[in-house]
Amino acid sequence: MEQTMSQVAATAPINEAIANTSLIEDIAIFMNDGGVFMWIILAIWIFGILVTLERFKSYAVFDTKGDSLMNMIKKHVLLNNVQEAIKICSSSKALLPYVLKSGLKRANQSKEQIQDAIESSMLEVQPKIERWMGYLQLVANISTLFGLLGTIQGLIGSFSAVATADPASKAKLLAIGISTAMNTTALGLLSAITIMIAYQVLLSKHDKITGEIEEYSVKLIDLLGTKKGGSFGMSGNCEAPDITKAA
Repeated sequence: MEQTMSQVAATAPINEAIANTSLIEDIAIFMNDGGVFMWIILAIWIFGILVTLERFKSYAVFDTKGDSLMNMIKKHVLLNNVQEAIKICSSSKALLPYVLKSGLKRANQSKEQIQDAIESSMLEVQPKIERWMGYLQLVANISTLFGLLGTIQGLIGSFSAVATADPASKAKLLAIGISTAMNTTALGLLSAITIMIAYQVLLSKHDKITGEIEEYSVKLIDLLGTKKGGSFGMSGNCEAPDITKAA
């Protein structure tokens, strides 16, 4: 009994290696059978995955808890300690603190000047939020189209082969050809589905960051406008953080 169990344990890694090798071989056969369009779709899919990873990484840096940040800023502004609010914003690489800081630096100026500074910062950070997002939709659409194009090419080749084959093997050749042609459709749809799911998740993060920037910018303008006339105790010569490092 013990000898049998030891034999099973010894053969387990071998069986696992055989299974992994078989999977790799199946994938290689699947790719080769689909033709050149399979590799084009795969390259597009890899590009989409790289863009997705870059956007997730960037949004993790750009995002912050807007309500907590605004509460801290509001507390310091009401205490006439705008300098401390600016320091809080300077300590973060997120985009919302950068935009709010541009308004805080003009706390002693008119409401219109505060609004102009904030709007200018919003225009500056918007391209960083939008970057690459359009490419994800393009990847999903192109993957589907290349999949259909590969299928059409495969079907044309199949019917051409059947036309010159003997009657006994026509059905078999046609079935093999159609099966091979469908490989590109399958891979194209798989690429499109995964990229579209990732795009929707990223879009929710995109909307959250953009929405918070707009919401809390308006709240800060209103807060500073209401507080206008008090002494904020700031020198007004603070430098803005370099947000290009956050991209």
